[in-house]
Amino acid sequence: MENMVNIFLFGKKYTVPENLTIMRAMEYAGYQLVRGCGCRNGFCGACATIYRIKGDRELKVCLACQTKVENDMYVATLPFFPLVKQVYDMESIKPSEAVMMQLYPEIYACIGCNACTKSCTQGLNVMQYIAYAQRGEFEKCAEESFDCVMCGVCSSRCPAGISHPQVAMLARRLNGKYLAPECGHLKDRVKEIKDGTFNELLENLMQKPVAEMKELYNNREIE
Repeated sequence: MENMVNIFLFGKKYTVPENLTIMRAMEYAGYQLVRGCGCRNGFCGACATIYRIKGDRELKVCLACQTKVENDMYVATLPFFPLVKQVYDMESIKPSEAVMMQLYPEIYACIGCNACTKSCTQGLNVMQYIAYAQRGEFEKCAEESFDCVMCGVCSSRCPAGISHPQVAMLARRLNGKYLAPECGHLKDRVKEIKDGTFNELLENLMQKPVAEMKELYNNREIE
């Protein structure tokens, strides 16, 4: 018999196995997850969740697909954390400090409270990469924010209303297009794909049975 714990989902009590993630516990309790479940592996950030443990004042945040339930855990999920997403043309903007002032001027209202970093579900130094963005150091901002999954929890805690994930996304795009060294073999591979070099190979793969496809995948050569 599995060890069971009591959790509260949207105010209602359920008893679930202690080894389940919050997401799996919700399904165990009978909830059908249609939205906010995404990749289920901690990559998409769709399942950002708020919870509190009974007797503890601290309100905590996490990804429901990665966090195991605890006894007397009170859970609430939100459909999304609102972010300001500016529209821009990568062909016309340039990697200058001015571009951040034009698109995300709120980053200069940062008061250095570090609430964003403390709330990050990935443990990133969010305040630091915003500081890099303020100074136009897009390479450093891109590197520091590389593991961001765009869950938006950091922005929900920001008194200045900064959309940290979108700022970081812009920095990574600027870095990739203008600052990072060109990847020659990637450029060649994209050209091969456009020229149809792999069309016949892909057609042959699509005709294979699923079992054979799995065998090929599991025994593929990994660089």
